[in-house]
Order: sequence, then C-alpha cells, then structure tokens
Amino acid sequence: MIDLQRLRVLRAVAEHGSFNQAAGALQLTPSAVSQHVAALERSLGTRVVARSTRGVTLTPAGRIMVGAAESVAAELAHARRQVDRLGTGRTRLTVATFSSGGRLLLPGALGRLTAAHPDTVLHVREGEPEDSLPLVRQGAVDLALAYHFDGPLPGQQGPHSGLQWTALLEDPLHVVLPTGHPLAGREVLDLAELAAEPWVLGCLKTEAYLRRYAERAGFAPQVRGTTTDYFFARSLVAAGMGVTLVPSVALTPHVPGLHVVPIASPVPTRHIGIATIGRRRDHPQVTTLVDALREQAAALNGTG
Repeated sequence: MIDLQRLRVLRAVAEHGSFNQAAGALQLTPSAVSQHVAALERSLGTRVVARSTRGVTLTPAGRIMVGAAESVAAELAHARRQVDRLGTGRTRLTVATFSSGGRLLLPGALGRLTAAHPDTVLHVREGEPEDSLPLVRQGAVDLALAYHFDGPLPGQQGPHSGLQWTALLEDPLHVVLPTGHPLAGREVLDLAELAAEPWVLGCLKTEAYLRRYAERAGFAPQVRGTTTDYFFARSLVAAGMGVTLVPSVALTPHVPGLHVVPIASPVPTRHIGIATIGRRRDHPQVTTLVDALREQAAALNGTG
C-alpha cells in the first residue's frame, strides 16, 4: 500500500523543485524529505525524482504519482465538505478567479447560483492561474475562472494533471494610446509600428507575451513600467508614460484621455475558461455555476 504522507512529500518536492524548500514548507528536515521519497521509490520499485545540480525534477513515474496525490487530496477535501454538510445542512462552494475576468463574468453568474441554491455558502478568492489551478487539483477550491496565452494551462502538462477545461471567451489584447498620439486614430495597428514606443504594462505575463510578439515583429520593446493592475497601467499611459497592451475584458472602467486600437493579425489573445476536476463537475452547485458562466460569456460574445 502506498503511504499518503509519502505522496504528500513528493507533491511538495514537485511544487518547490528541491528537497530543502519542500522541507521548509512541510516543516520537516531535508533528510526526512529524502527518506520519504526514497521509501516511496522502494515501494514502487522505480525512481520518482531525478536529482541534479539544478534541483529536482519528476520522472514519468513521479508525474503519475503526483497526479495521484492531487487526486487523493481533492477527494479528501470533497469528503470533508460532505461531512460538514451533514452537520450544517449547507454546501460550501469555493471559487477562485483572476481579477479582470471575475469582475466581468462572476457577479451575474453568482446571482444565478444563489437563486438556484440559496443554502450555498459561497467563498471567492482572487488569484492568478498559476496559483489557483493547483488549488483546483488539490480540492482546495471547487472551480477556477482562469486564462492562458499560447500553449497549455499553467501546470497542465501530460495526461495526469487532472484538470477539465471549459472554454468561455477569446480575449484579444488591444493597444492603448494617449488620445493625442499620432497613431490614435487608426482602425488597426501592427505591433511593428510601435517599435519606438515606450511601454507600460499591467501584468508581468503580458510583458513576456509582448516580448514574444515583438520579437516576431522585429523589435525589442522598451518597457518603462510594469504594474499588476491594468487600470493603473492605463492611468500611466494617460499621463504620457508610454503605450500599453490591455485585454478586452480589462478595458473597463473607462480612463479619460485614452484611445484603444485593435492589433493586426497575429493578435495576442488570452483564452479564458473554467477549470474543474473530476467528479466535482457533477456537483449541482458547480454545474449551475459553470452553466451560468457560459451564459455570461455567450452574452458578451453576442451569441447568447
């Protein structure tokens, strides 16, 4: 039988990439972490981690076991909520969301949820996908409103990551310029036309995305400021610090003195959706909220 504590230790090693950091997170000694991993490897008859000077990485067997560890954690969390419901008669539902998508999509959907299930105890926590998606896999939250750019979801490599993804919206990024800018009157802009502009960005991931697209357009962007808030970034643009890229869902509320211009193909785009796991999708409250979010997204797309 596989020891659950050993799986918990392996999951921490995978998350932190080293025995020392995993030990700190688990309040164990590095030696104890190493012993737990070694014992797990003996019980399986194969290695689950590969050690190098750059840290610790999972072997294929290790990735399978981490997926199993997250599934076990999710099931235990689900069982705990069921037990709590026996005592209170109420169902707890925890939703994670990134700020701009949550502000646009979540309030209306939550209204439908509470109307359909008035005894639900709702908890909402804000977080970026790299933080919220592991919580879905671990069962700490029931559903995450999240996004990704090119490539897979954060942490969604291979068949054992456990997440189910429901696509909601394509969220293209737009260039935001001061109203008096020479290019502000254009109907569409190629990124190459902005090669000489200073940039102010509202998200660290947007900066990485901009650099990738700018490289394709043949320039390296001059980033003069990086914030964690699109509204703040747009305010800095209005103050004359530069131009910015902003996803469609983050273009409200309006900031005076700005002009928004679409980007010519290829258009940098965020893909917004819902992440759930396993049988949680069969939970009535989760099903209701997923359906409500899909309706909200369809209305925004003009297809509802």
